[in-house]
This record gives sequence, structure tokens and C-alpha cells, in this order.
Amino acid sequence: MSDETDNEKAGEPAPVAQRVYRAGMVRVSPAFLGSTAFNASPEPLHISGTREQHAALFGRLEETRSADDAATLFQDYMAETFGISPDFRGAPGADGRQRFRSSYLRLLKGWMFCSNRAEGAVLKGWAESRFGLLPTYHAEPLKRLASEAWTNYAEQKLSTRFQNNMIHEQLDLLFEFCQWSLARPGAGLPDAGCAHLTLYRGVNDFEEHHIVGRCDSRAAGRRTVILRLNNLVSFTNDRNIACQFGDHILEARVPRVKLVFFRDLLPRYPFQGEGEYLVIGGDYLVTSSIL
Repeated sequence: MSDETDNEKAGEPAPVAQRVYRAGMVRVSPAFLGSTAFNASPEPLHISGTREQHAALFGRLEETRSADDAATLFQDYMAETFGISPDFRGAPGADGRQRFRSSYLRLLKGWMFCSNRAEGAVLKGWAESRFGLLPTYHAEPLKRLASEAWTNYAEQKLSTRFQNNMIHEQLDLLFEFCQWSLARPGAGLPDAGCAHLTLYRGVNDFEEHHIVGRCDSRAAGRRTVILRLNNLVSFTNDRNIACQFGDHILEARVPRVKLVFFRDLLPRYPFQGEGEYLVIGGDYLVTSSIL
């Protein structure tokens, strides 16, 4: 493995997210959580206090008989608790007029349209506050805290349009429901019983992903590298779909405990078109191949 990163070879400073962490809320240090060592031997992740605060929901989930029943119960609970309209429009206020209310559904929809807009910034900001990992990219590389790029990201993640209706608590519940679903038999994911999933991501270049190190082995147009992925990143379980998003195909073994959302978690909503998997980032050992 090379002693220098590609960024250092190019004379560029290492991105801020490679040397700075926030305090997290999952009782695992951010430095370990973001490491390849954690990915090799993952530990359960839970956002402090969430299941305890919503114990009634998780108690009722244990009584459901199928994944569809559990998803319906979860979505109904979210709609009732946070006043979320199923058609994303918001909810009526005391005067009967429709009021916009930020919702986890709207953020997911916005992320899948473009992860570099305000919805994506809010989701990355949530991941930053809960897991302690700083984003490495939002519309452009985030290399320094004192930069226009970071200021733009910070302004978007704190947008009053989305920072309302306890949006972080909604996302905490989404993560915990995802982890609860994964621990239950019949989650509908491949590699049943395994701690990892093999997932793919297509990229055109490595501007968004920083090469931390290279491994010596290379064969048949494939190379193995350690990449620092964004603190929240999309994958797919279908290599053919990944090919539609770039000429470089990244293949990674992703710990199930790092999944925030997967395509069959909420079958009521049309989030399944690209086999989307929303994953907590950090350093990943990935195999890169070119189409």
C-alpha cells in the first residue's frame, strides 16, 4: 500500500473530513466507526435514546407478522407523530391552511433526485451529528472548514425550510426502524444471515471519493483501494444499474449496521427504481473496475 495518498501526491491538502470528527450519538467513536477495521468487524449501532423514547412503536413492531405490516405501522406512526402527509404536501394548520412540514419522506425523495441539493445537505448534516463523520463532498469537495464550499453546505443543512418538525428525530427513527428490520428474519435482502452486503456504485472520476491508500494486488483491470467515502453515500445492489452512473464501478462489502435505508424498507413509496441503499460512509476497502 502506498505511504502517500493521491491528494498528497498532487500537492493538495488532505480533506478536512480525513482529520476532523464530531461527537457522535452511537456509543462508538467516530474514528473507529469510519475505519476499515470497523467495516471488517462491525458492531451494532443505535442512536442513543431513540428506541427508549419510542418504546411503544418498537413494542408494536414486534407484534407484526410481515415486513409489509411493519412498514405500514412505522409509516402510520410517523404520520401521526409528526403530522406527515403521505403525499409530501405537508399538513393542515389550525386555520385549515396547508402548512409545509419537513419529513423524512421528502428528504429521501430529494436525495434520490440529487444528493447535492438542500435535502442532501440536511441528511449529511444529520449523519454528521449522529455518527461524527464530516462530509467530504457537497456539490464540490469539502476540504476546509473556512471555505466557501463549507459555508454553502452549512447554510443548506441549516435551512429553515427543512430544519423543522423535529427532522433529526424523524431520521433517527428511520435509522432505528431500518436496523430493527434488518435484524428480523425475512428482511428481503440478499446474503441473508451475513453481516455484510455486496453493493455497487458507479462514478466517472474520484473527485467525490478520496483515495486513502492502494493495495498491491491488481488483476484483469481491477484494483483494490481504500476510499474515504462521503459521510452518507448511495449504493445499489445491481451492478448493471451502477454502470449507468459512471465508467468506474466500485464494489464494496457494506456492513448491514451502516444501512440507513434500503429499497424495500418502505414499499408504500416509489423509492425502489434504482435499487437504492443509503449507507453511512467512512473508509471502505473497495474494488474498482472500468467498464
